[in-house]
Amino acid sequence: MLAPLIGLIAHTGKANAATLVRSLREEFARRSALVRFEQKTAELLKEVTGDTVSDLGAACDILVVLGGDGTILQVLHDLAGNLKPVFGINLGTMGFLTSVGSANYAQAVDCIVSRSYVLSPRTLFELEVERGGEIVAFRMGLNDAVISRGALSRLIRLQTRIGGAVLTEYNADGLIIATPTGSTAYSLSAGGPILTPDSGVFLITPICPHVLTNRSVIVSDESMIDVRPCRDEQDVFLTVDGQELVRIRTGDIVRIRKAPNVLSLAMLPGMSFFEVLQQKLKWSGTAI
Repeated sequence: MLAPLIGLIAHTGKANAATLVRSLREEFARRSALVRFEQKTAELLKEVTGDTVSDLGAACDILVVLGGDGTILQVLHDLAGNLKPVFGINLGTMGFLTSVGSANYAQAVDCIVSRSYVLSPRTLFELEVERGGEIVAFRMGLNDAVISRGALSRLIRLQTRIGGAVLTEYNADGLIIATPTGSTAYSLSAGGPILTPDSGVFLITPICPHVLTNRSVIVSDESMIDVRPCRDEQDVFLTVDGQELVRIRTGDIVRIRKAPNVLSLAMLPGMSFFEVLQQKLKWSGTAI
């Protein structure tokens, strides 16, 4: 079996990124695996040239990403639709989307070269902002879309519809629309439930709602979710996977639907989602 063509992308701001990139290069070379490097990652090695993330997505069989969840989310947005399986090696803290820690890089190399990894398909969503009958913004996301006041700590009113039917008018600090993958991110901090990746749903979680009976709502991922600022709300902002701010005006409609494609996360064989939860959330099963 031929080894896959590997694209290597590192968060170059991490303290041990350069050391790990060099170690991975040596390990892949020992196994006669071909590796291409992202531009900033290549600069850590000095003697090699690099490619854009989008070019790596188009050319490579699998992408190895060194960093945390934020690095993987940034890579997803930089791929510009050229989606390939992503194997994450954690250089961050929580790392729900990563497969192994940096100390286990040799195990990761063995798994990647032998193609013994297991793919976990993750739902993506498409988001568009309609203004005056025109689409003024379009984004794709893995974790969540967040509509909030931004820096100001004031309540905003957001009318939310599911498939055209009014769900409610939230009066809250903001609203999170999350995929199952995103259920362990901001939504979890806001009191939302944890969903398994194959749940087939979206999660709508208000941020500090004024009405205490407003709680997370789970809807089918076949649903179209519309969110509209009410009245003359000012300074309302949208973020997708925490990547950038988009200003939302009165009269705008934010629409969210399931994307036609998925992101495949490459995981070590035999590792279940529940084992990941136990490790990352430090669930020991006891109170001690």
